[in-house]
Amino acid sequence: MKRTNYAGLIDESYEGQTVTLDGWVQKRRDLGGLIFIDLRDREGIVQLAFSDEISKEALTVAESIRSEYVIEVQGVVKARTAGAENENLHSGKIEVQVTQVEVLAEAKTTPFLIEDGVDASDETRLKYRYLDLRRPEMQENLRVRSKITAATHEFLDQAGFIDIETPYLAKSTPEGARDYLVPSRIYPGSFYALPQSPQLFKQLLMGAGFDRYYQVARAFRDEDLRGDRQPEFTQLDIETSFMNQDEIRELVGEWVKAIMQKTVNYDLDPTTIPVLTWEESMRRFGTDKPDMRFDMELQDLSDMMADSAFGVFSNAIANGGMVKAIVVPGGAEKYSRKEIDKLGKYVERFGAKGLAWLKITDEGITGPIAKFLTEQADALLETTKAQAGDLILFAADQANVVNPTLDALRRMTAQTMDLIDDQKWAFAWIIDWPLFEYQPEEDRWIAAHHPFTMPNEADLPLMATTEGAHQAHAQSYDLVLNGYELGSGSIRIHRMDIQQQMLSALGFTPESAQEAFGFLLEGMEYGFPPMGGIALGLDRLAMILAGRDNIRDVIAFPKNSKATEPMTDAPTLVSKAQIETDLGLTAPEYADTDAPNMAEE
Repeated sequence: MKRTNYAGLIDESYEGQTVTLDGWVQKRRDLGGLIFIDLRDREGIVQLAFSDEISKEALTVAESIRSEYVIEVQGVVKARTAGAENENLHSGKIEVQVTQVEVLAEAKTTPFLIEDGVDASDETRLKYRYLDLRRPEMQENLRVRSKITAATHEFLDQAGFIDIETPYLAKSTPEGARDYLVPSRIYPGSFYALPQSPQLFKQLLMGAGFDRYYQVARAFRDEDLRGDRQPEFTQLDIETSFMNQDEIRELVGEWVKAIMQKTVNYDLDPTTIPVLTWEESMRRFGTDKPDMRFDMELQDLSDMMADSAFGVFSNAIANGGMVKAIVVPGGAEKYSRKEIDKLGKYVERFGAKGLAWLKITDEGITGPIAKFLTEQADALLETTKAQAGDLILFAADQANVVNPTLDALRRMTAQTMDLIDDQKWAFAWIIDWPLFEYQPEEDRWIAAHHPFTMPNEADLPLMATTEGAHQAHAQSYDLVLNGYELGSGSIRIHRMDIQQQMLSALGFTPESAQEAFGFLLEGMEYGFPPMGGIALGLDRLAMILAGRDNIRDVIAFPKNSKATEPMTDAPTLVSKAQIETDLGLTAPEYADTDAPNMAEE
């Protein structure tokens, strides 16, 4: 027998035809002399019918079939009896009356049911990932991912971009997350690094004159994991020459429009995407990746509270800090004192020392700090536009505490109050970023994006000194969707003098800069064009468009939160012989003396 179509695609248009189908048994129902089997493949489910009247031989085989058996059947498509239709299935008006059946593979009982909404732990799902991927919702997630890459290839090919691969084994360079290192067998003691991005190579491609490059690029970063982060991930990476950032953002808008149309059938108008400076985004939302599907913007009340009787507020302002607040519509009834205390404990992770709050009633303000704000009450209500039934949450401290605290509270309370439209796509461009940011933990300045980002033209004079450079802003632009950073891009430095100034401001000496980036610096001496680009995170974009809240759900074989892969048990120890003999390195004490030397075998 030879498959004539996918099981899930069979419908009433096939009525009367003989079809051959392959797939997995989703469910079997034995009614005594009549057996129904739901056959599942990647396109969906079709009902199979077995009976004496159709084929005694097929019925006999069906009696032994169990869930997840792989079978092949041949039969005639017939309309279901009246009242037996299933409107939830594409094939719900028909069934296949089976005349021949062959069991291609038996299956033991699975550790969880192969169905959507399965009640199984993440670790179990990852250990049996090949079973988890049989579930329709997981297959749909990977379809979304595939549609994104298909739209990307189609759009960028037509826009004149050239698909070029860059190396996976590359030089380890500083300034970024930790590298994954790969030891060299030929040069003992030397290491390659898996790329954190194709950044330097794509700049070199612009120097080589390719003008428009793109790649569906794998990248690797040895960093702590979150729900939207993995140690290995995929970027939709582009670079182009002779375009300014406005032109690049216009191009990317059209590209994302093509993705949205092909993937979720959404007609995005790129010209309506709001453009916010970094400062504006931080002021209004407390974050550089604002979720703009709802309001509840941060309100700066510093001037109003500078002379308030509430010492927490007035002292914060006197010490160079600020007081900001958000208004939670209807929050006065939703949040009890106990629940607000929980919010206060939650924001301690952002450095907040507590959470001040007020509830608004028809009579005015009420709450633990109301007695300290009697003089500011009227101005507070007028400024915040808070209404009876609303809850006001305050944060008072330095900006690096206040902003993340209220950003977190804004997102959390909006979710609780059901203020977020899950069907809405809210894009935003964030531009004019600081070129550098200070890391107090390490007591040093780092590049806000990367060391190859061009400063704003107006800030170029600042690059002459280290102190001035740290005040400069960048020709950079991030694309945000529903509160997630979707892509990060910038105009790149193409002039040697500016690149040297940038590296100097980061603490590189001429010698260390040459050691780390000599190949790039030398390339600039041969004439590099003005260039810029962006990389969209494929995994994160697929997660958002598929409506998932964990990036693992759109990756076929992801790592868990401990950066391990439960299905294969990676990473694993290797033998001392493999380390010492094959790589010429000294094996650590914890190396597995019993592990096989796979290279020898």
